[in-house]
Amino acid sequence: MTALRIELVACLKDNYAYLVHDRDAGLTAVVDPSEPEPVRQALARHGWKLTHILNTHHHFDHTGGNLPLKEQFGARVVGPEKDRERIPGIDEGVGEAAAWTFGARRVPVLEIPAHTRAHIAFVFDDAVFTGDTLFAMGCGRLFEGTPAMMWASLGKLMTLPDATRVYCGHEYTQSNTRFALTLEPGNAALSKRAQEVDVLRARGAPTVPSTIGLEKQTNPFLRPDSHEIRHSLGLFHAGDVDVFAEMRKRKDSF
Repeated sequence: MTALRIELVACLKDNYAYLVHDRDAGLTAVVDPSEPEPVRQALARHGWKLTHILNTHHHFDHTGGNLPLKEQFGARVVGPEKDRERIPGIDEGVGEAAAWTFGARRVPVLEIPAHTRAHIAFVFDDAVFTGDTLFAMGCGRLFEGTPAMMWASLGKLMTLPDATRVYCGHEYTQSNTRFALTLEPGNAALSKRAQEVDVLRARGAPTVPSTIGLEKQTNPFLRPDSHEIRHSLGLFHAGDVDVFAEMRKRKDSF
């Protein structure tokens, strides 16, 4: 089985959609298309026909392209079963109970709620599409969940192999980096990554994908057990959920 090709598609101001192409099966999916035109252009460049539309959650900046792309290509819309009433054009609801299949590929689905009540992630081989739950050096706002719920969701993603590539929904990395440095300025891996991010953004290049291993080393929202972070927050003896909650609260107003 040949490796998948994954193509980043910049949308709106700072959104990312992704084309996932299986040459052997002749299938192409788009993950979280916020608008149709950039997706159409990317498909045309490669000569691919869209067969599937995958949504991690219902927000319009991840589903805005569903209906026009479905109408044009006849693509099948796949999204969270537990939120199917809010997914435009949905044909198939999925969840953790059974892996989804993409051609001959088994694609596990992780239920990772908190940003929305039924947010999911799709795991293609060594790549995970995390939507707005896990960002490069950040995590999503808690619109429909609690800190404990988000911490559990992030914990689920952290069980993936360290080499797993993380494709998230937005280019928020530079801002996330600045916040992370306020909490853990002594983290050498974080400082090194901050410099690399600045170089990439200065030339307009994307900072994704990341990896699960790199996020564990540098993303404060995956590191509530860090002594330096706890010192920065003045929460030496609090539980991980409380430390996480305080970080999320501070990031909301950063």
